Amino acid sequence: MFLSRRITTSTKPTWAEINRLREEIKTADAIVIGAGAGLSTAAGFSYGGERFEKNFSDFREKYGFKDMYSGGFYPYETPEELWAFWSRNIYLNRYSDVDNGTYKRLFQLVKDKDYFVLTTNVDHQFQKAGFDKKRLFYTQGDYGLFQCSLPCCDKTFDNEEIVRAMYKEQKNLRVPTELIPKCPVCGRPMTMNLRVDDKFVQDEGWYRANDRYNDFIRRHEGMHVLFLELGVGLNTPVIIKYPFWQMTANNPNAVYACVNYGEAYCPREIESQSICIDGDIKAILEKL
Repeated sequence: MFLSRRITTSTKPTWAEINRLREEIKTADAIVIGAGAGLSTAAGFSYGGERFEKNFSDFREKYGFKDMYSGGFYPYETPEELWAFWSRNIYLNRYSDVDNGTYKRLFQLVKDKDYFVLTTNVDHQFQKAGFDKKRLFYTQGDYGLFQCSLPCCDKTFDNEEIVRAMYKEQKNLRVPTELIPKCPVCGRPMTMNLRVDDKFVQDEGWYRANDRYNDFIRRHEGMHVLFLELGVGLNTPVIIKYPFWQMTANNPNAVYACVNYGEAYCPREIESQSICIDGDIKAILEKL
């Protein structure tokens, strides 16, 4: 078990760490990318600030919340209002082209390597950038999928057509009642396929991705593996950060790399196997 009092940050010059990371990417037998919200923020998918004001100022004026994340938890009085927010949120963060090149640069770095991606992001940007969907595991869901709110079954449903319709037709912070999505199996209201409570649906695709990820880890045990963590905070550290630390500690040939703005650190137990770069992910990938 790693103790917080033993966590350390890198004191080496950033340029030296960047060069070391570049060499590890070139020489590693396999690369496991662990991606959190910080990667999408670096790619232009900020949930607050200017982007929020540009797209959600009308919601802020009526409901008072100041970022998209908070808007997802607001207790809207009607489903028409709830879906006005969510259709706009999903459209902007899943179906519009915002990436400033960050995901594409990452793909160029690893496309010829034996890689796998584990991510808590739900915006589908890895596939848009060219990553092989069979090398991706979206653990927390996908903005592009709906599920039954009960749920009545372990199924998810593609939502692009209905989301685009709700986004286009919404007026006065409401969508037309006839566009409110209903479960095609039982008729109950639909909801987003996002892990926010114990009703999250892990469908067949989720389990297949989970199996492929675990198989990838098993096949590379003891090998020179680079665990490349990008923009992962402490909201859900048990999914990416802690397992990456543990797998690095268990494998003397492994290297743990953390690139994060203001949160680049590692336990002292794996300090000699770690690369910690405190900086903007977009800028670091450009240098790589």
